[in-house]
Amino acid sequence: MSLLVICDHDRGKLAEASLEALAFGRSLATSAGLDLEAVVVGEGAESAAVDLAAHGASTVHVASHELLTDFGPEAWGETVTQLVRSSGAEVVLACGTDRGNEVVAHVAARLDQPFVANCRSVEPDAGDWTITRVQWGGSLLEDVSLTAEVVLVTVAHHAVEPSVAAAPAAGVVAAFRPDLDASLAHTVVADRVVLTRGVTLSTAPGGVGGGRGGGSAEAFGPLEV
Repeated sequence: MSLLVICDHDRGKLAEASLEALAFGRSLATSAGLDLEAVVVGEGAESAAVDLAAHGASTVHVASHELLTDFGPEAWGETVTQLVRSSGAEVVLACGTDRGNEVVAHVAARLDQPFVANCRSVEPDAGDWTITRVQWGGSLLEDVSLTAEVVLVTVAHHAVEPSVAAAPAAGVVAAFRPDLDASLAHTVVADRVVLTRGVTLSTAPGGVGGGRGGGSAEAFGPLEV
């Protein structure tokens, strides 16, 4: 039996959040007695999969299909669902980013299984799973118990630090081709607009903001200076 980590990437560049998921999954797989495996989906998956053995993945599933040209929650969700069914994975894990939570939610709906998001800890407990998850933007920690045929969870972003395994795993690359209906393409990213001039939130050296605490329209004047 295995624990499958969904590794997100942007056109071949592995997301740092996926390394958090692998670190969390590696510890959980050890405590649950499961093999740690990873899946990378779509164009660029081969490049994104290169370093996963160093993070403990014994098998790296590389999923490819002509519809998987970019990120698409439905297409990715269906791809992972088919892999779970064919591989018999007992646990499916991703990092709790917007994309990670959305993909796992699609997998949960397709498998008709419960899904627990933004977990801080997950522990096997005599057939059940004891979980602590983040609620209310981190101001509340909730303890829950989960019983499911397939355990579907995401780890809270920044809950763990990325780390490599004490010793690299085999990292055997296994090609996987899902059977995808053309209708799933309607939520795949079709185009990207890249700014060639100006400043964006990601490139700005700093930012200034205001809110209702200002008390009046006039109070926003200094923010515009």
